[in-house]
Amino acid sequence: MIKREKYLSEIRGFYDSDLIKIITGVRRCGKSVILEQIMEEVRLKSENVVYLDFDDRAVTSSIESWKEIVDYVNSRRKEGLCYVFLDEIQEINDWALACRSLRRENCSVFITGSNSKLLSKEFTKELSGRYVAFRIRPFVYKELLEYAKELKKDVSISDYLVWGGFPKRLELNGTGEIRRYISELDETIVSNDIINRYGIRKNAEFKKLANFILRSNARIYSAKSISDYMKSNGIPCTPNTIGKWIGYLSEAYIIDEIPRYSKKAKKELEQSKKIYNSDVALNSIRCLDNRFDMTHNLENAIYNELVFMGYNLSVYDNNGREIDFIAEKDNQRFYIQVAFSIAEEKAYERELTAFNSLTQRDRKIIITNDDIDYSTSNIDHIKLKDFLMMESLG
Repeated sequence: MIKREKYLSEIRGFYDSDLIKIITGVRRCGKSVILEQIMEEVRLKSENVVYLDFDDRAVTSSIESWKEIVDYVNSRRKEGLCYVFLDEIQEINDWALACRSLRRENCSVFITGSNSKLLSKEFTKELSGRYVAFRIRPFVYKELLEYAKELKKDVSISDYLVWGGFPKRLELNGTGEIRRYISELDETIVSNDIINRYGIRKNAEFKKLANFILRSNARIYSAKSISDYMKSNGIPCTPNTIGKWIGYLSEAYIIDEIPRYSKKAKKELEQSKKIYNSDVALNSIRCLDNRFDMTHNLENAIYNELVFMGYNLSVYDNNGREIDFIAEKDNQRFYIQVAFSIAEEKAYERELTAFNSLTQRDRKIIITNDDIDYSTSNIDHIKLKDFLMMESLG
């Protein structure tokens, strides 16, 4: 497996800190591999390491309480600072108590989990802010290429836009195996991580909502508009219920929501947000007859790449015309439009006129899959194949 230096470089400075290191993200994005890579680096300087994997039935059948975690670590540790690695710890009730206890006993604690309830108010209160969190995501294209090279495989941009960046899928052969793997992962997240954990009684209704949201990535929605859509299809759900269910999808890291902003209104447009999937494969497994939604998957992939680059993102309402992203980092701001192609005149006019009324000082970018350069005097056109290899926009 490739070394994911982007994440390791962020975590490395905390190896000896008494802050609890929380490594989280959607299932199968590579959290456990990151944990293993941290352990490898730590073992270069210390043998005082204890590891528990709570996805392992042998572990969970033997260790069922937070006190048993503490006892297990203390029975195996050596003198001095002990590095404790607890993988998928959310499987244990009151696991936060184990973290707090171990931290007080000269342990540097690293934990992984697949649900953002790791950062619930109850947890942060118990730790009094003594934690630092790192979110891991599926591979972006550069990482996918690196791992494909390691496996002696090829991966095209089109393949990335359909099947995304869950690492394990590169080890599989053929779309049938990939589709089966992603579908089973999707079912685990929706059923185990959400329906069972939150005790959702309207299982069928929630699954229909999840299907609708994940099939409709890179679009703007409000809880009310989704509620109206569900009602029109014979599934009565109130906006409050829809909002709560969308929150569950977000807490499991299966989707991200980004705010809309209007310069004219001087505030965020609170009633609606834009939703992106953590990986485009979650859209593709819901498509029939290989009729994949390449247009919205392209925008979703660019969202994931921009987040990986470290940009803070919002959607910009430019006097009623949507600009896909405002990307901000290090006091730089970019207005970004995304289109699969602007080769046709109508598409060219539609996408570029979205920048109308912005000043000459505003940095404007359009990203497309075209090979021809459509840059103008004040709009930079970046070809998708070039954008995917960039480390930063500026």
